[in-house]
Amino acid sequence: NIGSQDMNDEVWLKLAKRVNELGAMADVDGIVITHGTDTIEETGYFLNLVVKTKKPVVLTAAMRPSTALSADGPLNFYNAVAVAANKDAAGRGVLVVVNDWIHGASSLTKASTTAVQTFLSPLRGLVGVVAYGEAEFYRGPVGRNTLDSEFSLDGVTALPRVDIVMAHANMDGAMIDGAAAAGAKGIVIAGVGNGNMTEAGLKALAAQAKKGIVCVRSSRVVTGRVGRNVEVDDDKLGLIASDDLNPQKARVLLRLALLKPRPAAELQRIFMEY
Repeated sequence: NIGSQDMNDEVWLKLAKRVNELGAMADVDGIVITHGTDTIEETGYFLNLVVKTKKPVVLTAAMRPSTALSADGPLNFYNAVAVAANKDAAGRGVLVVVNDWIHGASSLTKASTTAVQTFLSPLRGLVGVVAYGEAEFYRGPVGRNTLDSEFSLDGVTALPRVDIVMAHANMDGAMIDGAAAAGAKGIVIAGVGNGNMTEAGLKALAAQAKKGIVCVRSSRVVTGRVGRNVEVDDDKLGLIASDDLNPQKARVLLRLALLKPRPAAELQRIFMEY
């Protein structure tokens, strides 16, 4: 069991290594991981990119503690085990099973601070549903994942620093410059609307991009894509558009992409494919 507040790079790397070890064992048919709800979408997406098995890998969580009235954890865990044991779950990427819904790790997000039905896949939709262990699947994975992913943690002992900066009215460039000064190799903007920001923010971001920091425009809006060269001239400013990845997932992908030097065109290709 992994609590969201305890999640860090060390745990991520250990977890991915262990999942890969289990996935390679002939007597293991599937893997279930219990996790806190706050960062489960980040851990799930990270595993989706670095796990090297087509066997089902399923994360699950609970919004209510075991001491609460109508605790949701026991049934979530039961359903997660049932999905991991289902042969039809194989090859669909890392899954998250919560409250009778089967989500793809690349598509879900936490949408409520307190509701039991907190997780939604607003753009891509559900992978399937599960009721008391009986699963029905609707679609396969979205984006490259697991064995199809180009990312590997072989020899990796640390991940590059990438910071997220929230855009807002009257934004200046102080937080962007601060992230760069703190050693960030990449910056993800949780932009307004279609990954937008103030003129001052955009100027600061472009200046850091020219210095070699990879800068990605995402959005603080829950649904929708951030398109390249739509309202911001990404080509001119040297920026990357996140496509349908929210800021937290864009950060995960960028950290893996930065494990080796890549030109801007390749980075944009990665954001379109994953």
